[in-house]
Amino acid sequence: MLRRDYETGGAFDAMAEEGIGCIAFSPLSQGMLTSKYLDGIPNDSRAADPHSTLTPERITDKTVAVLRDLNALAANRGQSLAQMALTWVLRQPVVCSVLTGASRPDQLHHNVAALRNLEFTPDALEAIDRVLAAPA
Repeated sequence: MLRRDYETGGAFDAMAEEGIGCIAFSPLSQGMLTSKYLDGIPNDSRAADPHSTLTPERITDKTVAVLRDLNALAANRGQSLAQMALTWVLRQPVVCSVLTGASRPDQLHHNVAALRNLEFTPDALEAIDRVLAAPA
């Protein structure tokens, strides 16, 4: 959701034209699209790890505002932010699967529960687009 170049840059269209699919890597943006960073950077998070590619500088106030807005939209769908993010990626016809990088069984179970609500109304997609188009 936070990196839309595949859908806006024509990659998904090219894949569809060629009849190929893809697997989305890191659809939760290294944990940013979970509730983990809604209230700051936890000490046990990737962003707090000095060796991680997810640096604290990426968790800006504006990014957190976007995450909070997306979280509210997810709650309206009866989903967590992570579940909505996975569902949002999986709505693309060329996306065959996602690699979530779950580190605990409960995360995997939580992510799989996203399959309970795969549909987006046009209004919901429009609301998500508005949030994602906000300057970060």
